Amino acid sequence: MQEINVLLAEDDENLGSLLKEYLIAKGYKTDWYTNGDIAYKNFVKNHYDFCIFDVMMPIKDGITLAKEVRMLNSSMPILFLTAKSQKEDILKGFEVGADDYITKPFSMEELIYRIEAILRRTHHQASNQTEFSVGEFTFNADKQLLTLEDHEQKLTTKESELLKLLCINKNMVLERNFALKTIWIDDNYFNARSMDVYIAKLRKYLKLDPRIEILNIHGKGFKLIEK
Repeated sequence: MQEINVLLAEDDENLGSLLKEYLIAKGYKTDWYTNGDIAYKNFVKNHYDFCIFDVMMPIKDGITLAKEVRMLNSSMPILFLTAKSQKEDILKGFEVGADDYITKPFSMEELIYRIEAILRRTHHQASNQTEFSVGEFTFNADKQLLTLEDHEQKLTTKESELLKLLCINKNMVLERNFALKTIWIDDNYFNARSMDVYIAKLRKYLKLDPRIEILNIHGKGFKLIEK
């Protein structure tokens, strides 16, 4: 769907290194830190889409780290790694807003499965949004209306669905195949050409605000950016 930036906080150097390499191999851009304090400092400075925190860490544990992250971003997906299977630790994790947990030792396949399940849930919540700001534009997906001051552009259903996906993934890559399967159901050649036509139409509408651009990301898809 898009490039996911993962913040990994794990004090076990062997496991941390292994997890980082595996996540990168699976297409997740991953930054790894060995304690909660430095992980938090980098969360503040950088953009992340997903957090994986070990519960037991030096300097700042995963529970405290999650609380602080939640204060900055209440909707950030968080997955806990724990060496303990006690109910108390699991409950404590959910109390501070964990989306899920996984108990060590675990398989890498299970970790990826849990990450993808959380991302599907959070993406579904985002997809319920109907009002978007795009530069100086206001886009109402329900009314299929793109507005700039007193200028209104009524969109077709396909144009509206495509612009909504671009808005949900603003400043991130919207994968071509994901968009095709979401809107056209099938990613065949003719639907792909059809989508290119709709992208061209959206670019024409959005030209009224020169700061807005839909980029072609070669071999991947499209990115809606605000300069």
